[in-house]
Amino acid sequence: MSRVQGILLPSQYPCLRWSSSRASKSTKCLLHHCRSRGYCSLQSTIQEADVEESHPAEASHLNPSPEDYGRTIFADKCQLTLAAGSGGHGCISFLREKFIAEGPANGGDGGSGGSIYIQAVRGEASLHKLARRGMIKASRGKNGQGKAKGGQRGKDILVQVPVGTVVRETSRRDPVAEEEEMMADATEEEVRGQWRRDKWILYPSSIPSDYATADFPIVKRSRTLAQPTAPIHLDLSTPMETPMLLAAGAVGGLGNPHFVSKTFSRPKFATKGDPGITITVELELKLLADIGFVGLPNAGKSTLLRAMSRSRARVGSWAFTTLQPNIGTVVLDNHQGRPQFSANRSTGEPRTQFSVADIPGLIPDAHQDRGLGLGFLRHVERAQVLAFVIDLGAGDAVQALKDLWHELAAFQRLREMETNKQTESRMVDWKALGSSSISSSAQQAAVAKQEAGFMINPSASRDLPDLVMRPISTKPWFVVATKADLQGTQENFTRLQSYLSDVMTGKETHPSGAKHPWTGKLASIPVSAIRAEGVEKIAEWTIGLLDD
Repeated sequence: MSRVQGILLPSQYPCLRWSSSRASKSTKCLLHHCRSRGYCSLQSTIQEADVEESHPAEASHLNPSPEDYGRTIFADKCQLTLAAGSGGHGCISFLREKFIAEGPANGGDGGSGGSIYIQAVRGEASLHKLARRGMIKASRGKNGQGKAKGGQRGKDILVQVPVGTVVRETSRRDPVAEEEEMMADATEEEVRGQWRRDKWILYPSSIPSDYATADFPIVKRSRTLAQPTAPIHLDLSTPMETPMLLAAGAVGGLGNPHFVSKTFSRPKFATKGDPGITITVELELKLLADIGFVGLPNAGKSTLLRAMSRSRARVGSWAFTTLQPNIGTVVLDNHQGRPQFSANRSTGEPRTQFSVADIPGLIPDAHQDRGLGLGFLRHVERAQVLAFVIDLGAGDAVQALKDLWHELAAFQRLREMETNKQTESRMVDWKALGSSSISSSAQQAAVAKQEAGFMINPSASRDLPDLVMRPISTKPWFVVATKADLQGTQENFTRLQSYLSDVMTGKETHPSGAKHPWTGKLASIPVSAIRAEGVEKIAEWTIGLLDD
C-alpha cells in the first residue's frame, strides 16, 4: 500500500497542535516517516498544519482559547443542617494538699458549646460553598478541670451568605426543650432521686448501685444565649453589620462543688453538658444579580459578559454554550482616581459595582419545561433589571423580543397559579402541641379524639412553599442589540427602535400582555461584544434603573 485513502485531519495528530519547539521536532520526524513510506496526502496535510501552527490565531479575553475558560459553579438554593455545639461535662475533683487528707470538692464547670451565626455580606454571589458542605457543626465545649478550672467555650461558626438570601427553617431537634416540656408536669418527688446515665457523671471508683438511695438534686439551667423561636424565617435583603444568631450553643455541665450538702460533703458526681440543638434550614437566593441577560441561544450573552467584566465564561458559536448562570461583576469605582460612574444605593451608600448574570438561552415553549426548562426561567425573576439580548444578525429583532416576552409571561402566569394553589392548601390554622397553652393531659385527650387544630409532630421536616417574587412584567428592562457591527443590520435595529417607541407611547401593547407592566423609559443599545464597542453605555443605563 503506497497511499493512504481518504481525508486526513490534523486534529487526528495532537502533536501537530503544539506550539512549542517540541511540536516542530515531532512534525519533522513525522514528515521523514511519511516520505520514506510514500504517504503523499498525509505529507501535504502535515505541511499545511505546520504552516497554520506557525501563524496561530491571536487569543484575547473576548476571543479566548479553551484553556482560558473558568469553571462555573453556581447554586441558588441549598439545604443546610446546623448543629450547635454540645456543652462540656463538669469535673469531679477534690483538693489535694499536704496535711489535708480529704480536701473539699473543687471540680470546674464544663464550657458552653459553640453557636452558629449568619450574616449577609456583599461579594458573595452563590450558595455553592454551603451546598457542598451540607452540614455545619460547631465545636463542643471543653470539660471542666480540677482546681475549679472551667472548660473552654466551643468556637462559634459564622455562615456568610449573599445579600438577598432567604432563610427558612424546615425542621429542628432540641433535646433541651423536649426534656423541659416532658418535665413540666412532673412533680418534684418524681424528678428528685433519679440517676440517669445521660445526665450524671460518677467518680471512676463508684458504681450506680452505690447511689441507688441517693437523693440527686434537681438541676435547672437556661441557655447562655436565647435560642430564636421556631420556625426561623429571615429575609436578608440588606448587608448586615453584625451577625444574627441561628443556633445557640448548649450549656456545660456543673462540677461537683455545686452539689455539696449536709448529706454529701464530698460529692462524687457531676452533671454532663446539655446536647446541642440541630436545625435544618433551606437557603434560597431571592436576588440573583442586579442585571440579568435574557436572550435566545447563541445571542452573544457570554461574550457580552466577558466584555463588561473579568468573567471567564465559556463562549462558542453554537447553541447552549451556557448551561448554568455565569455571574460577573462590573466595577464602577476601583478606588484609583475618579470613578467611571457615580451613583448611590437606595440606602445612601455609594455604589462601587453591580453584578451581572448570564442566564442560559431560552427557546420556544421553555415555560413547558422544554430546552433547559423552568429551572432557568426561575433565574430571570431573581434579577433586579432585565436586559434582553437580541442578535441583529439572526432575523427579525422585534419578533425575537416578542418571543422572549411570551415565554416570560407564560411562566409568570404559571407561577401565579402555583401560588394560588399553595395558598388554598394552607388555609387551615394549625397549632403545634408544644406551643399550645393547655395542659398535656388536655392535649392527649384532644389527640385521642382526633380534634382539628393539632399537629402530632411539629418538628418534623416539611416542604416549604416557593418564594413569592416580584412579577417579571413589573421589572425595569431594556434591549441590548448585539452584533451591530455586521453589515445589513441597520434596518433591523431601526425597526426595533420604532417598536420600543410605540410601546412607550401606547401605540403597541406591552409585549408581556400584562395589565400593569413597568412603564419606564425603554432603550435599545447597539453593541459589538466581540470588539467591546458600546458596552460602556450598558453600565451607564443600568445604574439609573437599579433603584427604580
